[in-house]
Amino acid sequence: MTAPLKHSDSVIVDVALGDRSYDIVIGRDVLQSLGRRVAALRPGARSAIVTDRTVAKHWLAQTEASLSEAGIASSRIVVDEGEGSKTYAGLAQVSEALIAARIERNDLVIALGGGVVGDLAGFAAAILRRGVDFVQVPTSLLAQVDSSVGGKTGINSPQGKNLLGAFHQPLLVVADTAVLDTLSPRQFRAGYAEVAKYGVLGDGAFFTWLEANHADIFSGGAAREHAIATSCRAKAAIVARDERETGERALLNLGHTFGHALEAATGFSDRLFHGEGVAVGMVLAAEFSAQLGMIPEADAARIKRHLAEVGLPTHLQDIAGFAQEGLADADALMALMAQDKKVKRGRLTLILLEAVGRAVIANDVEPSRVRGFLAERLARKP
Repeated sequence: MTAPLKHSDSVIVDVALGDRSYDIVIGRDVLQSLGRRVAALRPGARSAIVTDRTVAKHWLAQTEASLSEAGIASSRIVVDEGEGSKTYAGLAQVSEALIAARIERNDLVIALGGGVVGDLAGFAAAILRRGVDFVQVPTSLLAQVDSSVGGKTGINSPQGKNLLGAFHQPLLVVADTAVLDTLSPRQFRAGYAEVAKYGVLGDGAFFTWLEANHADIFSGGAAREHAIATSCRAKAAIVARDERETGERALLNLGHTFGHALEAATGFSDRLFHGEGVAVGMVLAAEFSAQLGMIPEADAARIKRHLAEVGLPTHLQDIAGFAQEGLADADALMALMAQDKKVKRGRLTLILLEAVGRAVIANDVEPSRVRGFLAERLARKP
């Protein structure tokens, strides 16, 4: 691995999509440059900032000031935090507020928040007046390394995660690593699951580096910027090659088929954050790969050990209220997995591993094998 970035440095990662290419700006205190960057891209545009109540307390005033200093008028739309806003009702609230704010097709929606706000605001922008531009200002680690990049927007259905949405690429992503200092330890850990995912699925050297440097990432050292930039480069490269997930981009869903089912089973509540579901899902994917003889059991154990070391859940039994709402029922979990977006003509697709650092798309996985594997894991004691 290359040497970590210095705190004084910022880095720009290009998402290469032809005339829809955009920059991811990463670094401490880059939020203050938001207005200048937006003005350069869309001179004369007005904006509406979509954020949640918690983020608004910390970062809304600074965001508004940056825009104002660049001559960009802004209005604010504040939603409740959490997955409860990523619903039909939340979409209606934001969409109607954007219309009331008279946001036109040459104006901008600015998503200031974590993954929920980014997905919700981005989807509202995609359908408002048949599409207006939006800017991502991710304020969680998970959003900075994953959900703010790549153009996936959407809301949840009561029947499953992210089943309604659109591909709508942002105009710009501004990832200020200083805002992560206000996250709770649990929120930061949840985001780290997505960082680890990039190493597990496609960069074994990065995973090894994470094993050695995770303490500096959590403490806010220079390794944090390096980890975020490396993750964004990995995702940007895959998105550039497969924007609409017709092939390779599905690899980014490592851990998500299991994880989304677990999120649905817990009612998209704070009993299980998205990144926590991904952590459990990655361990399940690794252990299932080992059961199939695709990787050594030692590799699955290594992934599990690292996630546990940083404080992430790695067992089904680690989930709060484990015995409630179908979590202890393999058939119920299989039914939720059947709603996964990667299911084709009723056949389950899983992202599995051939090595630490090499994931593969496994089509037509035999459901009975998955069900048996889950039943076995459900019966185990952690």
